[in-house]
Amino acid sequence: MLEALTGAGLATSAGLNAYIPLLAIGLLSRYTDVVALPAGWSWLGNGWVILILSGLLAIEVVADKVPVLDSANDVVQTVVRPTAGGLAFGAGTSTATVSDPGSFFGSHQWVPVAVGVLLALGVHGIKATARPVINVGTGGVGAPVASTLEDVASVVMSVVALVLPLLILIFLVGLVLFFVWVLRRRGARARARSSGGQRVA
Repeated sequence: MLEALTGAGLATSAGLNAYIPLLAIGLLSRYTDVVALPAGWSWLGNGWVILILSGLLAIEVVADKVPVLDSANDVVQTVVRPTAGGLAFGAGTSTATVSDPGSFFGSHQWVPVAVGVLLALGVHGIKATARPVINVGTGGVGAPVASTLEDVASVVMSVVALVLPLLILIFLVGLVLFFVWVLRRRGARARARSSGGQRVA
């Protein structure tokens, strides 16, 4: 149960920022005793992997805070974030690596990875849907604020998933409520545009 919550928290975090949960796993496994990765996932704690993830994170942090560029970045991240979510869920639940594709699919080791992909994809969809609404509603000023909040949430969620996984349930409920708010706001804006157009006509 706790492993599933850890994996869910890491995958959800990857939906906000692909590199933060992977970097958190790598750093904590390399420099602390909080995370003990199985042999198949020890590569996440490799110094070069950590360095590469840090560089990719720096690019992501900058690109995601610039209006218009953030939406283009979200298109690219549609592949990256779910992939990272699958890796993060797999590492968080101590799933074996894909050394033999036949046994991987035959032994159901793919299930946690697939769950992680779907969770990250869902959160990414919420983020990608909400960002244009925020940008239009604030004239682009909200992009860096929203991005910073997402980065902070991703960091906190990653650490909590690894240290206090039970609290992940609160984060997941919060994300669902936020998505409902975004959909309602988007619907309200569409209705306002529609009624405005009818009055002009």
